[in-house]
Order: sequence, then structure tokens, then C-alpha cells
Amino acid sequence: MIARLAGTLVEVAADHAVVDVAGVGYLVQASGRTLDSLGGVGSEVLLLTELQVREDGWTLFAFGSTGERETFRLLTSVQGVGGRVALAILSVLTPEELAGAVSRGDKAMVGRANGVGPKLAQRIVNELAGKIGSHPLAGVAGAAPPRGGAAKDALSALANLGFKPAEASSAVAAAVEDLGPDASLDSLVRLALRKAAK
Repeated sequence: MIARLAGTLVEVAADHAVVDVAGVGYLVQASGRTLDSLGGVGSEVLLLTELQVREDGWTLFAFGSTGERETFRLLTSVQGVGGRVALAILSVLTPEELAGAVSRGDKAMVGRANGVGPKLAQRIVNELAGKIGSHPLAGVAGAAPPRGGAAKDALSALANLGFKPAEASSAVAAAVEDLGPDASLDSLVRLALRKAAK
């Protein structure tokens, strides 16, 4: 299993890139968003990857973030969504935007991607409901990481209790939203723990 590539970018096209790793060129399929973030040919890049093996060949997909890769995995678990369709969706929607669309049942937003018709968009919304928004790495739509004061201390407290950064951030953001920015550290931590346990 190839989990990541670190090397020199030697080619970028509309839907793929080639990364030279110790003299071996790996062709990776990627979303437009990831390809746009790579920089120019000759740049040093680090990409997370997902290898799909099928009867007709092997395809290596590349991602700029853990959240994008996890969302890709969720998308390709939906019947009728292959790797290329999942990348098309991730080219027009960030993982957070997709999570928001799924939580609102907004199939029209999902259907903006090339190759996604109304029926497939509805299936994606139905099958990912309850999965993508609660997935710690996919992010929560609109939940920016809390900053400063009690929120920062609450984040640190949850991290010390063993929560992953994304889980802690989402839980504390939800607690701040419920209690307001002036909430005490004690009340924030208690509510964030309840949110994280759901």
C-alpha cells in the first residue's frame, strides 16, 4: 500500500500530476483543488495517497490533506461513485462544504460536480448522512477551530485527555456556539466532553 509520496513535481495536467520519488515517476490523479496547490514544476511536494487496484489497472489518487483523503474514501463507499467522480466532487466542494451539503440534504450542491446527476447526488446525500459530518477528519461545516481564552485552554484540556486535534476542535467549537464566547473554562470542557462523546 502506498500511503504517501514525497518528491519533486515533474508534470502537472488538468487531472493528474507526476511526482519523481528517487528517480521513479508516480502518476497520481488528484482534485483540481489539490493540483492548484502544488506549485510549479520542480517544487518539492508531499502528497497523501490512496491506491485503487482493479482488474483493468492500478490507479494512485493523491490528496493535499487528511480530510480530503478521508472524504474521498467515504465518497467511494457510495455505490456508483468511482475515484474520478469523487475527485470531481472534491474539485468543486471542500470536505467541509460537502459535509454541510449532506447535513442539509442539499443534493443540488453535490450535483454541481461533473458526472454527478440528480439521482447520484441524492444517493450520496442519503448514504453519507450521519457519516460525513460526524467524521472527525472530514471536518464540520462552519466550525472554525476555536482560538484564544477559555476555548484555547479547553482545546488543550481535551488534547491532554487523548482526543485527536480535529475531534477536540469540533467539540470545543460546538460548545462555544452553545455557551457563547464568554463561557468559563469549566463549563466549556464539560460541554465539549459531552459533544465529543456523541
